[in-house]
This record gives sequence, structure tokens and C-alpha cells, in this order.
Amino acid sequence: MRSLSIGATGMLAQQLNVEVISHNIANMNTTSYQRRRAEFQDLLYQNMRRVGSDSSDANTTVPVGVQVGLGVKTAAVYRITEQGNLTLTENPLDVAINGEGYFRIQLPNGDTAYTRAGSFQLDGDGDVVTVDGFQVEPGLTIPNNAIDISINPSGQVVVSLDGQTAPQTVGQLELARFPNDAGLLAVGDNLFLETPASGAPTTATPGSAGFGTIQQGFLETSNVNVVEEITNLITAQRAYEMNSKVIETSDQMMSTLTNLR
Repeated sequence: MRSLSIGATGMLAQQLNVEVISHNIANMNTTSYQRRRAEFQDLLYQNMRRVGSDSSDANTTVPVGVQVGLGVKTAAVYRITEQGNLTLTENPLDVAINGEGYFRIQLPNGDTAYTRAGSFQLDGDGDVVTVDGFQVEPGLTIPNNAIDISINPSGQVVVSLDGQTAPQTVGQLELARFPNDAGLLAVGDNLFLETPASGAPTTATPGSAGFGTIQQGFLETSNVNVVEEITNLITAQRAYEMNSKVIETSDQMMSTLTNLR
């Protein structure tokens, strides 16, 4: 009975849907997290009577035919890349991207990762790093005698040094953009890696054409809408229940056949 396996595919699809929604809700307070959305496609169809086939020797054709679907499958889990809100922290090394772009991060293995989470720190050498100690590219070093750090919207890092009246420029933040942001590979820790689907990155200073600007003392919040996620969760739960009802009904129908005398 096809309805048994069809209902099973529906339950598996909604199980994945709930897992995606729960991941979104779990990361509602994660800096710069971008919510995910599951997309589904119908499975193959069985042609019991093919549309357009000959129905007689007089060259008449079947106008509609009979096709029976075999269920549903997961097509993709998209990442929604819309801008999150900016929240004030007043930490001089907290920087948010207002617009398009990603910070470049050098991983310990030499690869370059990308992130929108600008909660940076200083290591023992004065280098600007992520919370995991990964260096922000291009390398920025803050002098030990710096008493103030200023980062303007174009990403220029300026410090005031103890005993000096003139500020000193110590570096320039850069941003990267991709033809297809959704094609980036998420590896955890708010980091992404380039893939063939994302395309090669283009780098430029913040504020360049097509690139966002830097907001010092702010962090980008998650773009998860809790009300929307709860609504989606209820919808997925009801869909799961209906698919389980299909399996239950199919089982009752088979039980009726086996009980025939």
C-alpha cells in the first residue's frame, strides 16, 4: 500500500523541518546568526495511465492520465541572509556590518574563513582576534600604550597613544562579498567557508560600492523572528500528525483486508 510509505516520507520531512526550526530558536541570541528554512520537493510519480498516450486505433489520446505521487523529499535547507538588528555594546572592539559583507578570519590551518560576528578581542601580542583566538585579516595590531581605539565606518582603525596628541592609524578592516552568500559552508563558531556554489570572494574596504559600512560599538543580532518560528513549529507539528494519521488509516485498511473471512 503506497500510502504507508508516502506517509512515512511526510513524517521524515516534517521531522527535519522541526529540527531546522529548533536550531533557529536555539540560536535566537547568537551574534549574527542567520536563520535557516527547509525546502521540500515532491518525489517521483508512477504513471498508471500515461498522459498523451493513444487510447484507441483512431488516434485519440488520453487527455489527463493517472499519476500517483510517491511522497516528499528534502530539497535544501536555505540560509536567510537578511540583516539582523544592531545592538549597542559600547565595546570598542565590537564591530557590526551595516549592509553586505563578511569579515575575513585566518584559521590555524592557514585557510580563510568568513563571519559577520564582529565580537573581537586582543590577544597577548595586541593582535585583533576572534573569541577563539583566530586572527582577523588583514592583521591588525594595537600598540600596548594605546588608550583609545576608534574604527570609522570605512574600517580604518585609529588609536590614541599615551603621551601623544596626534592619533595614529594602525590598520584597515576589509570586507568580502560572494556572488551567492547562501552557498557558503557553515562550519560552526559563526564561521563560513568558500565553496564552488558560493563563488570566489571579492574584497574591498567598507563603504565601497556594494559593501556595507562598519559600526563600532555595535553587534549584529540574530535575524530569527521568534513569533514566526513558533508559528512554523505549530504548522510542522500539525503536518506531522496528519502524516501519522495517514499511516494509521492505511494500517486500519490493511487490517480490514486481513480480517476478511
